[in-house]
Amino acid sequence: MAITLVVLAIVATLAFAYASPYIALERLKRAADARDAQTVNQYVDFPALRDSLKQQLVGLLERRLEGSGHGNPLAAIGAMIGVAVIGPLVDAYATPDGVAALLNGIPPRGEPGERPPAPPDANSDAGNGGNAANTNANNSGADTPSPAQPNAQAPANAPATPPQPPQTTAGYRGINEFVVTYRHGVGDTRYAAILRREGVFSWKLAAVDLAD
Repeated sequence: MAITLVVLAIVATLAFAYASPYIALERLKRAADARDAQTVNQYVDFPALRDSLKQQLVGLLERRLEGSGHGNPLAAIGAMIGVAVIGPLVDAYATPDGVAALLNGIPPRGEPGERPPAPPDANSDAGNGGNAANTNANNSGADTPSPAQPNAQAPANAPATPPQPPQTTAGYRGINEFVVTYRHGVGDTRYAAILRREGVFSWKLAAVDLAD
């Protein structure tokens, strides 16, 4: 009986150890979507993530310049612009908003002024606030500008929202690394979020792989 209990305990421990990155990923995504910064901090190694974002964005911009340079004198200007873009992008994505974007199929694209999308409730509140303001203005009898048309263009730096949830695959890449890969469709670019083991059962988001 004692041997059976020991065997069952070992099996349960191994099963939990195997499932631990899946559990960590699910908890992290839920916390990031809720912008629960305290819980996000428990599941993200922000210094490592910042370093990874910086390296990946440098590589992303270098590949773009190599593809469009070919002796073009504007390539040097593009390189300088790229350097100026990287810092703010890293700052924007090494946040709960950025983590939520990464885990929902919206990686940084390396565009000037780019920021991860705001939480849905923030957009809703802004919209409700705007509606309330319009209602109050209309009730006051003052002349007010006509509401924006549905086809009004979004700001140039607004992040592109994916038309559908990304295709996601997840699995181990070594005993201490767990990789979640995102792709929106066949032939589309993909990228990966990388969790690394800390201790026996703990995992943290520590890196990204921006495949352009």
